Amino acid sequence: MKKVYIETMGCQMNKSDTERMLGMLSHFGYEETKEPKQADLLMINTCSIRQLSEDKAFSAIGTWGKWKKEALAAGENSKNRTNIKIGFCGCVAQQKANEIFKRAPYVDFVLGTHKIYALPEIIKKINNDERVCECTETNATEDNLAKEYNIERVKGVNAWIPITEGCNNFCTYCIVPYTRGRERSRLPEIIIKEAQDALNAGFKEITLLGQNVDSYGKDLGDGTYRLAQLLKDLNNLAGKFRIRFVTSYPTDITDELIQTAVELDKVCEYFHIPMQSGSSAVLKAMNRRYDRETYAKIVEKVRKMVPDVTITSDFIAGFPGETEEQFEETLTAIDEFELDYSNVAAYSPREKTVAAKWVDKYIPEDIKDIRFQRLNDKVKENCLKSNLKYVGRDMEVLVESFYEHKGKMINSGKTRNFKTVHIPCEKDLTGEFVNVKISGAKTWYLKGEII
Repeated sequence: MKKVYIETMGCQMNKSDTERMLGMLSHFGYEETKEPKQADLLMINTCSIRQLSEDKAFSAIGTWGKWKKEALAAGENSKNRTNIKIGFCGCVAQQKANEIFKRAPYVDFVLGTHKIYALPEIIKKINNDERVCECTETNATEDNLAKEYNIERVKGVNAWIPITEGCNNFCTYCIVPYTRGRERSRLPEIIIKEAQDALNAGFKEITLLGQNVDSYGKDLGDGTYRLAQLLKDLNNLAGKFRIRFVTSYPTDITDELIQTAVELDKVCEYFHIPMQSGSSAVLKAMNRRYDRETYAKIVEKVRKMVPDVTITSDFIAGFPGETEEQFEETLTAIDEFELDYSNVAAYSPREKTVAAKWVDKYIPEDIKDIRFQRLNDKVKENCLKSNLKYVGRDMEVLVESFYEHKGKMINSGKTRNFKTVHIPCEKDLTGEFVNVKISGAKTWYLKGEII
């Protein structure tokens, strides 16, 4: 059986795409390997949000290209594979397309975000030594979407299910509308069937994905079937399982959605609400449709309506034109809104975006790096503060993995409100719901003992 290795970079949407590609490849006789040197097919699923991610992608395939050249040179006398294939996929592929062949001539195929469903046909072609680039932007029809998603899911605990693709917001720093296209919602019946199939296969958690998940359904029919109704329909599926949804655009979070999340027993107490900056002036420059005061009201409402909720966020350090005072506003926002965790990044100019043109406003790299580190330190401080609140409490954990650490066997999983818990236990409990007492707290996780 041939082996495939896929290196995945970036967001949950990319992880979902990888999961789907692995499912499609299984029908072509490929099994996944975690060791790239064992693979007949090497693929990288790229992220274009930041330049660093793009650079890492080209560095990785550069190494693979050397392996391919060495294997070809060794020929029949080699014990290694002599016909390694390399695929470059994801957002950078969608952005760069045929340019990738010029930069990396050893790549066999380039696959953009709009054509994942074409992977089986691509495999046929590269096995006949054709080079393929599938990166044209399409307004995907439901037929194509159905074809893309009707695949075998790789077994696991959490099933990532895209419900929207693309984004219409055009934040001045973000390349997503250019790589993922305009916002498109999948039909609810397709989503519900995919969720039911995942549950039938033993998955215990469904995570609904979208660059702006709360706008789901705006483009479907008369626009009345929205995320709240989808959650209700999914909640009605039989069995014990959890439901999450990410990512939420702040001003698209409605009272109806919050109340629905409270009332449905399978929907978890977790909201990921990116703020990006604590400064209203910077938010305006970013083309975010809210200010600090508006964000504060949204977070306050979610906390008031959803008991025990975890709220996480995203922030950018060193956005063009950001002053020291405006950066300080971001630090105070993390404290003021009691954010449990935040993803942080230093600003990275991306081709085609508006902010990339503001060269005269770029923050010097040394200052940007300092702000990034200060932001990280603030996030760590608040993570520990948040985790300490749970010491001594009894909580339900869905176990996601089982591994050895310093001579002890550990089960690791998540609470309903997305807290990671490490549980010492010799028995593999992956996929099971267990009740634990929280015995300790670290910056990034809780310690638990089975009750």
